[in-house]
Amino acid sequence: MSVSMIRVTYLIETPGDPEAMAAKIAADQSTGTFTELPGETEAVRARHAARVESVEALEPARQPALPQPDQTGPFRRARVVVAYPLESIGVDLAAVMTVTLGGVFAARGISGIRILDIALPPEFASYPGPQFGIEGSRTLTGVAQGPIIASIIKPSLGLTPAETAAVVQTLCDAGVDFIKDDEKMMGPAYAPLQARVDAIMPVIERHADRTGKRVMYAFGISAADPDVMMRNHDHVLGAGGNAAVININSIGIGGMAFLRKRSGLCLHAHRNGWDILTRHPGLGWDFRPYQKIWRLLGVDQFQINGIGAKYWEGDDSFVQSFADVTTPIFSDRDRALPVVCSGQWGGQAFETWRRTGQTLDLMYLGGGGIHGHPGGAAAGVRSIRAAWRAASEGLSAAETAAENADFAAASAKWGNAGEATAASPSSGRGSGSR
Repeated sequence: MSVSMIRVTYLIETPGDPEAMAAKIAADQSTGTFTELPGETEAVRARHAARVESVEALEPARQPALPQPDQTGPFRRARVVVAYPLESIGVDLAAVMTVTLGGVFAARGISGIRILDIALPPEFASYPGPQFGIEGSRTLTGVAQGPIIASIIKPSLGLTPAETAAVVQTLCDAGVDFIKDDEKMMGPAYAPLQARVDAIMPVIERHADRTGKRVMYAFGISAADPDVMMRNHDHVLGAGGNAAVININSIGIGGMAFLRKRSGLCLHAHRNGWDILTRHPGLGWDFRPYQKIWRLLGVDQFQINGIGAKYWEGDDSFVQSFADVTTPIFSDRDRALPVVCSGQWGGQAFETWRRTGQTLDLMYLGGGGIHGHPGGAAAGVRSIRAAWRAASEGLSAAETAAENADFAAASAKWGNAGEATAASPSSGRGSGSR
């Protein structure tokens, strides 16, 4: 009889033997401890002990990921796969994170350890996954094909509900498909969530009545108290809203599970705080295992930065993240809509198109790249749409600038139209977007 296993791939760095360290981690995180135990019988180990399935030696590191007093390199590195019996952990993501993804960082003797991937057995398909995902997002925005063009309220903080509604009106008139609160905007005293909803939703409804297009708006409903978050959710849903921005690291996996079980909104994930988990290449997590957890819990749309982003993340990392969120875990229905963001304007569309498999199944989120366009927000939206149309037709950025005045104006402000990866509109107060 086959035994269901949870397989985790680690990058291990140690001044000692990586194979011995892998065995220590497997023992410490399952049945073993620092000494022999009378109750740890062969029968117990056979049923419940984690086991090392592979150790692949890698190039050693000269400098350790973590300081190692009185030790000099080289520090030996290996890619290691450890299998944990499902029976020992259960189908609970909190338990998975505790046993396989959290405790390993406490091991003595490591100079670095990183979670590279996690392979979950079919039993985890019981998690709800995205309620809307890619196809549901298209249905809600009314965008049957092509990129979903999105924007964000700018400035991020400081606008009253009435002022925010005026920006929403401008963006609706400009022709966007989706608008969102900045992740920092939740429920400040000058603009409580309920007041923002009550000011914004009539703008959305009037625009839909007038044009037939109902712009999707994602409100920031995150809260430390799940009951407060659900009250926020219910107010948005009751007012006719259909989306919410969720700060996933802030509310935690329990908050996300609580919300998804009761939610009628499309859940747009912002991963703020993620960077501390991943910026050091020898410590923390890769995005691949991280995003699997959140997708299983119910994320519909996932912000993943973009080409030429205004933040630290490089283009290769973005491209891998794009592939990760669109690769099924158990089925196509658990894929999330990739949200390309962070200092985006039309200039990055060409390289994004080329490097993400020439797909249009994405949301393209421009903040400063729309609001800051020299011709105004409408010209900003037109320039982005022109860029994506041109990219999908095989035209270059320079060719697009030559035939489209809106894109030419954006290129003159933010980058050289002949460059595949153009500069992002990150300079100037309130000009960038996440």
